[in-house]
Amino acid sequence: MRFFILILFSLIAFPAWAQVSQVPQSPQQIQLSFSPLVKKISPAVVNIYTKRVVETRSFNPLANDPFFGPLLERQFGFGVPRQRLESSLGSGVILDPTGLAVTNAHVIKGAREITVMLSDGREFPAIVTLNDPASDLALLKLDTKNEKVPFANLQPSENLQVGDLVLAIGNPFGVGQTVTSGIVSALARSSLNINDFNFFIQTDAAINPGNSGGPLVSMDGGVVGINSAIYSRDGGSLGIGFSIPSEMVATILAAAKAGQVTKGGSVIRPWVGLSAQNVTSAIANSLGLSSVSGALIANLHPLSPAREAGLKTGDVVTAIDGRKIRDASELRFRLAMIPIGGEANLNILRQGKPDTVTMKAIAPPDQPARDEITITGQNPLSGARVANINPALATELGLKNEDSGVVVTALAPRSIASRLVTVGDVIVAINRKKISASQDVQRILDSISPPGWILTIRSNGQERNLVVK
Repeated sequence: MRFFILILFSLIAFPAWAQVSQVPQSPQQIQLSFSPLVKKISPAVVNIYTKRVVETRSFNPLANDPFFGPLLERQFGFGVPRQRLESSLGSGVILDPTGLAVTNAHVIKGAREITVMLSDGREFPAIVTLNDPASDLALLKLDTKNEKVPFANLQPSENLQVGDLVLAIGNPFGVGQTVTSGIVSALARSSLNINDFNFFIQTDAAINPGNSGGPLVSMDGGVVGINSAIYSRDGGSLGIGFSIPSEMVATILAAAKAGQVTKGGSVIRPWVGLSAQNVTSAIANSLGLSSVSGALIANLHPLSPAREAGLKTGDVVTAIDGRKIRDASELRFRLAMIPIGGEANLNILRQGKPDTVTMKAIAPPDQPARDEITITGQNPLSGARVANINPALATELGLKNEDSGVVVTALAPRSIASRLVTVGDVIVAINRKKISASQDVQRILDSISPPGWILTIRSNGQERNLVVK
């Protein structure tokens, strides 16, 4: 009797537990499966095989010896760059009946030859139509020769909630198309430093090497993300994977359709001309904010459309078009979603008081004038073409956090400069004299007598001094 009462009490006290523990009540429940969803989406998921040329150098312990080094190089080629063909693989998903597929930019980086294989065994050569390292996304055009190909549809990831079921489909370790299931572990992950936007969907669906570029799929059969990275200690899945939201994919598709692509094949995004930082507890206290969230405007470019809209340094952006802004990474992501020519409403806090500004999304302005010149004469930069940095040029060259100064835009083959600098290098100073405009470069070089020059160059945010004699 006591045992019966205990069981009865447990069923009364924990009715939800009792319901969850029930065995399947019908053949239909026993047969519940993801297979219909997989059959719908997997034909559009592709395996991507690339071939790229990599350089290697022969090694010998005596290669650096002042006597034996040159002899070994002349006789045996030690230390001389040698090219070899390297193969790699990844995944992708077709998003258009014409054969337009999306994958990760790092999957096709440096690829000389790309082959795409469908789940039905068909293979097609492909070319890169858009390569956007900033978002780590790329578009491939399959040469289908008018054959019909399956395709999937994008679905807004904004509708996802933490705990929703999702599938990840790809080609891990090259074993063939594989489906894994899991849940959405988190949204708006922004502390990863994987790409320029750092805004990801986190999932525990197993993602392994080779899955990169494959789709993250919702239970409605829509592509809500592109699998991009994992957190791992040994290269295998630990249940922490990250996907690029479908909104970013939609943005690059729209940019490709509108022709908003640079000469290098990357996306031309709206230029805002501002920098922001996360709101910390110290900043929140100093500004009298009630919560530690939002993005604090740290700097505004003189030509910034945000400045023209009324935004000021010290303002805290709390929402864009009704979507909450948690930190600076989410601000960058939301601003990148605005189409060029469109508008966005920014909710802000200014000195603790709420306000709203409406900002226009513009293309990067080609101001101030570039004033491109080619350096001549007997000097270390002879043969280099240099120009004043402006937002449009910075976008073309993929420069980050560079809005002023002088940049190398081209190099004459076999010129003196081609041995010392590369396209995209920023010339900061020559013999300690600051360079502010392109004309300064030639003028200062002409004023220096040989035999010595000191070039201060900034590459990828790192400054270095080159002493040339």
